[in-house]
Amino acid sequence: MGKRSIIMRLSITESLTPGAKLGKSIYNERGNILLAEGLTLTQNMINRLIFLNIPFVYIQDSRTDDIIPAPTIAGGLRRDAILTIESTFLDLKKNMKLDGSFTIEKADVKFTQIVRNIMEELNRNKELLTLLADVYTYDDYIFTHSFNVTLYTLAIGMELNINKKNLEALGLGAILHDVGKILVPVDTLRKTGKLTEEEFEQIKKHAEYGFQLIKNVHTVSLLVANCAYQHHERLDGSGYPRGIKGDEIHYFGKIIAVADVFDAVTSNRVYRKAMMPHEGLEILYAGAGKKFDNTIIEAFRRAVAIYPNGLFIELNDGRKGVVTAQNEGIGDRPMIRILEENGEQVVEPYEVNLKKNLHLLIRKCLNIQETA
Repeated sequence: MGKRSIIMRLSITESLTPGAKLGKSIYNERGNILLAEGLTLTQNMINRLIFLNIPFVYIQDSRTDDIIPAPTIAGGLRRDAILTIESTFLDLKKNMKLDGSFTIEKADVKFTQIVRNIMEELNRNKELLTLLADVYTYDDYIFTHSFNVTLYTLAIGMELNINKKNLEALGLGAILHDVGKILVPVDTLRKTGKLTEEEFEQIKKHAEYGFQLIKNVHTVSLLVANCAYQHHERLDGSGYPRGIKGDEIHYFGKIIAVADVFDAVTSNRVYRKAMMPHEGLEILYAGAGKKFDNTIIEAFRRAVAIYPNGLFIELNDGRKGVVTAQNEGIGDRPMIRILEENGEQVVEPYEVNLKKNLHLLIRKCLNIQETA
């Protein structure tokens, strides 16, 4: 047998125990390493990761052959995009008494280039999209969320074969979908407890604020403003700010709604812990046809890795293993390396392709304590 090497094992941060070795470095938003790959984690380090709202990390496990989760988007592009979003939003907030539309107009060229760069990377990298391959901390959720939603939105749009010109408008709408939150009180946005009715009404206004900020920008399509206006509307009329339904909602608003909800529920928030990607997809499916467009959800499922590489899982027949690779266009049917069956470790791990074994289902994802 060949030499065993290191697997990148995806782990929930709160389930980590001291002595685990970090499998991939953790960065801040400016691309500087906070904790380096190979570092042995102490309890203080684990507590720090939890404090920094990092929901998942990769740790080392020498039981199987090499699995290296590759990022879909290069770190430099990610860093530059988030810093551009941050600087624009902060400038906008500072200059609100002057002309906010001028600030967005100045950033329009940079944002459009970011969208084009993301589209190029998604075209070049045919791997299913995952945002768990590299771990970053963030100072403000809004900036990271705006970038993540743009990634998911463009991945959906490309899966739906939207043409390049419209994709650029859709991507710009995704970057700016939450710009109205700069006008919502910070204390309300970051409140950890239950919102009062008045506070929730304040937050709901961000969609209209965003529309008002964008619609007067001469270089930006009104469609982009409507992305900000409509991303919280729902097919059944239960959304906000206007409670419109069905075909009254622009298709781009429906796409961003799916991307927005998925990133929100799979990210740590001050009031809720992050879900795993498959749990986020279940939230979308629960609203399919009622709140979200089913065609868009299916495009999302084809474009995104629902069970990322390195994730330990249990199949419906009781076997346990790790996700090793993705099947293009089928985000919820990956390749699995079986490590345990009948309650015992397998001497010779072997691969099972869920694309070809339709009777097999992933029953649950496993924490460290649940694996042999």
